[in-house]
Amino acid sequence: MGTMGVPKIGCMEDERLMRRALELAQRGKTAPNPHVGAVVAKDGRILGEGHHARAGEAHAEVVALMAAGEEARGATLYCTLEPCNHHGRTPPCVDAILQAGVTKVVIGCLDPKRHGPVRGVDRLRESGVQVEVGVLEDEAKDLVMDFATVTLLGRSMVELKVAVTLDGRIATRSGDSRWITGEEARREVHKMRAFSDAVMVGVGTVIADNPRLDLRLLEEFPHPPPVRIVIDPNLRTPMESHIVQSAFQQATWIAHSPLVDPKKAKALTQMGVELIEVPWAEEGRLDLPWLFRELAQRDILRVLVEGGARLAGSLLDANLVDRCSIFVAPLILGDENAPGLAARRFPPERIAQALRLKRIQVKTFGEDTMIQGWLNRLDW
Repeated sequence: MGTMGVPKIGCMEDERLMRRALELAQRGKTAPNPHVGAVVAKDGRILGEGHHARAGEAHAEVVALMAAGEEARGATLYCTLEPCNHHGRTPPCVDAILQAGVTKVVIGCLDPKRHGPVRGVDRLRESGVQVEVGVLEDEAKDLVMDFATVTLLGRSMVELKVAVTLDGRIATRSGDSRWITGEEARREVHKMRAFSDAVMVGVGTVIADNPRLDLRLLEEFPHPPPVRIVIDPNLRTPMESHIVQSAFQQATWIAHSPLVDPKKAKALTQMGVELIEVPWAEEGRLDLPWLFRELAQRDILRVLVEGGARLAGSLLDANLVDRCSIFVAPLILGDENAPGLAARRFPPERIAQALRLKRIQVKTFGEDTMIQGWLNRLDW
């Protein structure tokens, strides 16, 4: 039997260590910076590892090199994103790499943002360091897709999360949706919230479900919870709702139209809610593209949208959904009047025109199945 198609031992080892760096990268809360993880290794032995915890603190490469100490000399550095070669809140990572004496750098993907005339990879190569780019590149790009979306499109990345029955319903005809999925799936959603900068719902969801949109199912999380954003053109959000009552404990923003009741607006702000005035779109709805550009200006890189059908449909119609995470429960309602996954105003007439996910991942959580994939996936 030949060896065609069998990965080399070196490639397998590079992937193993890069996968570890990708795991580390997910520990940070880094907006407006990208998530980055790094590992320093020699002969397959990890000497140091680290991740970028938050903006303004040391980058992942520097943390890993400091952990490795003098052993970093002659070692290989694995980093999920191209090391920076510019001065920001911290010095260039390339300087630290060269000073540490690393002889090889393995990179997941290039930085989608050009910070200066000389890229990090080019300076490393010019300095005699061996550089390899593209190990687990798809996974590395997925990790920083929010940063890339803000950089290349000027708006926040949108991930649509929906829980549905087998016949595609998100609630009963009376609006009851608790709970379509089980405990394990709901805990996974809380992890997704923790990894996001904001979680968004429509005012209809607030009125029907009175959600908390917090991280209560996670035992420990060292970073602040995501900002809660409600799409509420006419300020119908109840004053007694959980999100209003806890607005001083967890940041809560309401996106509304230019014409609202000033008394209600004042009452909400006195409770700690921040209001964002959004212009009307031509169709008489809020200008959602404008809103996501505004959120990007506020360092919101990744928005997890959790409901409901009308908001999901509006985002799909506006081509604003980048990734979908659909949780399917083994339930059947069999009710054509129950709300479906998305209430689009411009649904396709032919199957060939339907939206199709790319880079599909299928995972199970208890009895529930999550289908996750990209609708808008940038490349650079």
